[in-house]
Amino acid sequence: MTAVRALTAAAATLCLGLSLAPAAQAATPHPTPSAPAPASSENPFRWMDLQGLKAEYRFMCPAGTCVDYWSLVLTEDVAAKHYAGGRFFAYAPASGEFGFFLDTDIAVRTTDSPDGVRLMDSPFTRHNARFEIRYGNPDQPRKARVVATATTWM
Repeated sequence: MTAVRALTAAAATLCLGLSLAPAAQAATPHPTPSAPAPASSENPFRWMDLQGLKAEYRFMCPAGTCVDYWSLVLTEDVAAKHYAGGRFFAYAPASGEFGFFLDTDIAVRTTDSPDGVRLMDSPFTRHNARFEIRYGNPDQPRKARVVATATTWM
């Protein structure tokens, strides 16, 4: 009789545990990865000749949705220079087209800070064989100072 009681208690515990397992799984938040998978994305800028720019791999989880991406940013030595009286902007001199920087998740045409220069892989970067990061007045792009360039040799 003692064996039957022990077996019944064990079976009840097992059934109770199985019925609570889905609720426990639903209540447990899914862990967010702490580091990016090293080969999850290939550098789209690998074929470009970069001067004053570097390709940077980023991984972030805003609002629980994780994304990884490559972007072009100013090199440390170019970013460390003193800039006053203008704005940074991306410009393709051959077409007169302007690019956009990524400010967290918002596209902006210009930025005050060298840290704000962040170009994504976009039609602008793919369709212009050469584009430049300039500093000065975006309304007079040809007079602005060229601080960095990216060239795709075709």
